[in-house]
Amino acid sequence: MPYDAAYEITTAALTPHPLAYQPSPARAVMLPHEIPPGVQLVTLPGGQRALAYVQPPTHTPTPAPTPAQPVPAWAKTTALLAPTVGFGIAVGGIGLSYAAPGLIAMSHALWAAGALIVATVIGVPALISGARRRVAAPAQITQNITATGLFGRANGTINHP
Repeated sequence: MPYDAAYEITTAALTPHPLAYQPSPARAVMLPHEIPPGVQLVTLPGGQRALAYVQPPTHTPTPAPTPAQPVPAWAKTTALLAPTVGFGIAVGGIGLSYAAPGLIAMSHALWAAGALIVATVIGVPALISGARRRVAAPAQITQNITATGLFGRANGTINHP
């Protein structure tokens, strides 16, 4: 069985403590019937033999393909509207770029119209008051009215000085 490691296996030289228990190389550390299930004696790339958990490759059965589901109506509508909206925005931007000189001219015309309205509001009352001052004062008329009772006939006189 070829061994493809995702990482490099390295070993460090052991310098055991002098008082630590070290089994003799002639004596096996574990008997074969003492090895737990799933553990095997393997040879490492450096030639050393060690016990390791070996897991067989798990092959999961490929699931059966599911039938294709229909595309929801909202997804179709969104998919159709997205380019339309984008195209509309692009056309609007192009239209504004073509209309920019006209919009600038209209802006100037509106400012001029506003200035005309302000001049009219200020100038017309000034002209009217100036014209009233030049006209001679109106004649004074005095009127005396007398009446007898609430619903009586009224008599009056008008005096022109």
